[in-house]
This record gives sequence, structure tokens and C-alpha cells, in this order.
Amino acid sequence: MKIALFPGSFDPVTIAHVDIMQRSISLFDKVIIGVGANSNKQPMLPVETRVKILENVFENDPKIEVMPYEGLTINFCKRLGALYMIRGIRTVSDFEYEKAIAQMNHELEPDIESIFILSNPGYSSISSTIVRDILRHKGDISKFVPKEAMKYL
Repeated sequence: MKIALFPGSFDPVTIAHVDIMQRSISLFDKVIIGVGANSNKQPMLPVETRVKILENVFENDPKIEVMPYEGLTINFCKRLGALYMIRGIRTVSDFEYEKAIAQMNHELEPDIESIFILSNPGYSSISSTIVRDILRHKGDISKFVPKEAMKYL
């Protein structure tokens, strides 16, 4: 069984995240969305809420599972038996950042491959950071997040 992990903070999940998931699901037998607790970030939403949102977004796809995790993503992959890690790339700076992480992960666990999926050009400017900023300033985020997320935001 080809299992992939799509890790992230998803704080909040955006339509760009959903697009990457929808485009990657046909490549694998199962994709686990790993909702990470990032010690370097102060989250807007608790992990439990982010998991609920993602479960609602993907409730009709039996190939997708949502799980919270802490610690090194590569260790989470090993625990799951996931040999692939999906990463979305929006910009050149995303690529440079993700490339460095992928190379370190390869050193730690050579059997796990990082799969980069380029963002749909229409979504390249959408990030959770920008969505959080719009929310803080009472702006309309409905164009940037899946409808299932709106009741939580």
C-alpha cells in the first residue's frame, strides 16, 4: 500500500492546501494529513479544531485520514509506514526551504521520498499566515478557505 503524509500546521487550512490534497490523492492508496504542533509557532486554532476542520473538508474521501502529531515529521512518517511526504510549493522561497528539509529528511531516513507539488498559479499567493492576518483585521476570508472551515473561524 502506497501511503503518503501531507504534513502541515493548517492554521487555518486554505483552498491551496485542499487543491494540493485533491491533486495528490490519485497518486497514493492512502494520504494522511498530519496536523503538526509546531513549537516555533503560536497557533490561532487548537490542534483539535484544525483536525475537525480537515475531517469535515475531506469526509467524503475514504483514502484520506487526518491525524495530529508532534515531533519530527520524518519520525511520524516512519510510525505510519508512509514512504512519501507531500509538500506544496507556492514560490521559489518555498522551494528552497522545502528542499533543505527534504535533504535533511533524506539523510535521516533515505527510504522516505519528498514529493513536491506545485501550487495552482491562482493559489500561489494564499497562505495560512495571510489568512490569519486578514482575520485579525476583520476581513473576509471566505474566498481563501474551504466553506467547511468558515464555521470555525
